[in-house]
Amino acid sequence: MKVILKETISSLGIIGSEVNVKNGYARNYLLPQQKAVLATPQNRRLIEKEKGKFDIQIAKERETAEVMASSLKDVVCKISGKITDEDRLYGSVTARDIIKALATQDIEVEKRMVLLKEPIKALGAYKVPIRIYADVEPEITVEIVPE
Repeated sequence: MKVILKETISSLGIIGSEVNVKNGYARNYLLPQQKAVLATPQNRRLIEKEKGKFDIQIAKERETAEVMASSLKDVVCKISGKITDEDRLYGSVTARDIIKALATQDIEVEKRMVLLKEPIKALGAYKVPIRIYADVEPEITVEIVPE
């Protein structure tokens, strides 16, 4: 089912874009929550009229994301863990651990924003990207130190 987004949804697209989604997702979530409208000719004309308003909102979202990215650019997050004799961690450091460590520094991020490819299992310093907006991904430094 084709719908036109009325707000930016990270997994689908930005505001004003026309996307194809499954029928149930559109009927049960997007349309009742008024996050999207059906892609009919009449709705396309209405969205075209509101295009300027959408462009302003996209610019505000991007500006906010870039301000947050500049504040995250030089962040160093230290996480301590128990290690074995070979300097490997007993467990692993996941996105949830990084979120907790950032929360102690008064930085609030969501789990889906932390782009950790695989859990960290050894000591050292790692660069971890944080997705704030569609193409705004600053990297923070995560240092794993022994307890």
